[in-house]
Amino acid sequence: MTLDPIHVENIARLAYGIAGDVDTTDHEDLAGRVWNDWLTGLRREGRTVIEPVAGHERRRAPIDDVALADRPFGTVHGLDSGTINPTTFKNGLVVDVAHAAMAAEPTDLDLHRDRTIVATVHAGDSTADFDGAWTRRDDGHTRQRVLHAPRVNRYAEGVVHALALYLAEGTHALDHADRVEELLVLDGPIYPKELFTWGDRDPELGELAREAKPQAVVEKYVRLVERFVERDVPLTGFVKNPSSRTIVRTLSRKGFESPWPDDTALFTRLLERREGANGGDGSGADGTVASGGRDDDRRSDARLDDDLTFTTWFHSRGGADGTMAADADALGIDRELDPELYEPTFMVLYDPRTDVTYKLEAPYAFTRDAETRDRLTRQVLADVATTRGPPAAVGKADALARIDATEKAALRRKFEERFDSDQQATYDDHRWGKDRY
Repeated sequence: MTLDPIHVENIARLAYGIAGDVDTTDHEDLAGRVWNDWLTGLRREGRTVIEPVAGHERRRAPIDDVALADRPFGTVHGLDSGTINPTTFKNGLVVDVAHAAMAAEPTDLDLHRDRTIVATVHAGDSTADFDGAWTRRDDGHTRQRVLHAPRVNRYAEGVVHALALYLAEGTHALDHADRVEELLVLDGPIYPKELFTWGDRDPELGELAREAKPQAVVEKYVRLVERFVERDVPLTGFVKNPSSRTIVRTLSRKGFESPWPDDTALFTRLLERREGANGGDGSGADGTVASGGRDDDRRSDARLDDDLTFTTWFHSRGGADGTMAADADALGIDRELDPELYEPTFMVLYDPRTDVTYKLEAPYAFTRDAETRDRLTRQVLADVATTRGPPAAVGKADALARIDATEKAALRRKFEERFDSDQQATYDDHRWGKDRY
């Protein structure tokens, strides 16, 4: 049954009541206050969680010009890991399989053939042991293993997913680090941040994160940073869907009532430009993005889409990033370099053509150098301007590592046959079809 036109109209009218209770006219000024007064050094519980690496500016660059500009890095490598998603079987096993690949731009077909595959298994039976050693297949191009996840009473699906995803990605990155000569871009953050948030979700998960197997996964990324620092090759992460709430949560704790659900919404407000803002084109004469102007002006005027807008670089030591702060213990993992060099730093980039906000991350070991910061910024601007999305190397890695819906369904059926046990069905499986993934 579908909605009748009268139902659609009645639902739409609810928007009038909602809009009437939300006053957004001062959001622009609030965003400007946060930028000018708080992001120069935002503190929480004695730690500076957000502060500029050097300058503190919002900038813009003509899309056509940066798309045609010479790239600072001639060869870029991207890396991604895809999974089949956690699957629960009637015999009590919970399984996820991750598949990592590295891509190069320009293309390197021999590299693209190499894969790392990890199947992580959680079992309710404490006597079971599924751990396996690394093995090679496909004439040595595929490295794979089974990992038996530590037992938990809750969140088994999240545990198997995170361990499979990050073990495959971290292992593949380390194994192929020496193939990268100029720049590596991970598809996502530079650290396994999902593991870092376990302690916030549940005390049991927090304890689990410090056990040997999760620690070994995190250590892959610590060693990856060290390897790239040693080789003087920048390591970055391109975050397509940033979801951090470090800034808005910290502001809330300080009594600042934030209208934004997350940090991405705040940065989008700061970087979006519209005709008529401040009576002009929405930008300052010096090329920085202007603050101020009434929100009703922004709503009535078209979004300007000729320039990419972006921030300079920030240190990030709050939320999940706090795990790798210099004054934190990195889940007990030994760091061979100055702990400050591992700290995540980031810049934010907004593409008005798609109305999407991205984040580029890099360890402070690389962004402490002004020239490297500039090269990384110019590279990501050129890539996004050209692709209207992630850098080409990241897009290639995503395509190589992705497991599509048909393949996921086929792999689950293979597991059912091997386990002699069906997947644990839900009503949604019945409603939408078990192969809907």
